[in-house]
Amino acid sequence: MLDLTGKKALVTGIANNRSIAWGIAQQLHKAGATLGVTYLPDDRGRAQKKVTDLSASLDPELVLPCNVQDEAQLQSTFDAIEEKWDRLDILVHCLAFAGKDELSGDFSQTSRAGFTQALEISAYSLIQMSAVAKPLMSEGGSILTLSYLGGVRVIPNYNVMGIAKAALEMNVRYLAAELGSQNVRVNGISAGPIRTLASSAVGGILDMIHHVEETAPLKRTVTQLEVGNAATFLCSDLASGITGQVVYVDSGYSIMGM
Repeated sequence: MLDLTGKKALVTGIANNRSIAWGIAQQLHKAGATLGVTYLPDDRGRAQKKVTDLSASLDPELVLPCNVQDEAQLQSTFDAIEEKWDRLDILVHCLAFAGKDELSGDFSQTSRAGFTQALEISAYSLIQMSAVAKPLMSEGGSILTLSYLGGVRVIPNYNVMGIAKAALEMNVRYLAAELGSQNVRVNGISAGPIRTLASSAVGGILDMIHHVEETAPLKRTVTQLEVGNAATFLCSDLASGITGQVVYVDSGYSIMGM
């Protein structure tokens, strides 16, 4: 029943084969979507090669550079999508960053520069991308982003990223309210802790995973592919009545009091 054949999907945030974005891309491809992927460019072209090589098995039609702190590059990314596809049906936003110094220590010592950077990359970028994607979704579409429990509860060694995720989740609601009139749905997934390149910057991530395994109703954490399955559902017509929501994919951990 879950069929994305003919849908054009852009997946951002793939860094390696442990990325949640990679799990989502795999499941979108499995459901029949035509993929485009982005990478964060670097001086030596290492990211481009890594993402190109990894995603080759999914046969993406577009592999594009996309640094959301460079507005001209962001626009050129979506110009390339318009030139190739003329439209966009699915946008998957898996972008987040905070400096290590901003993830530990006293939260009151968060620097202005660190706060601004974390909010710009992790939250404002969804607004940016939605704005340039909007004209390409004139016939409807789905926008999806990734959050975490730290956006609604205090999590050790998460600090400013929790503020960024809280902002991101409100972005989902405001964008859903704006874009609903053109049949564009905007949702988020709050995934349980997964060992990824991004999560490795969070101190004690393995302890967090073990705690979830002991506490969650399912007695385990989740996988990238399980998040990918939920993402594929939310981006499909089976979820046509769902927008403005943040869906927890965390083995039920978020329901537990102790």
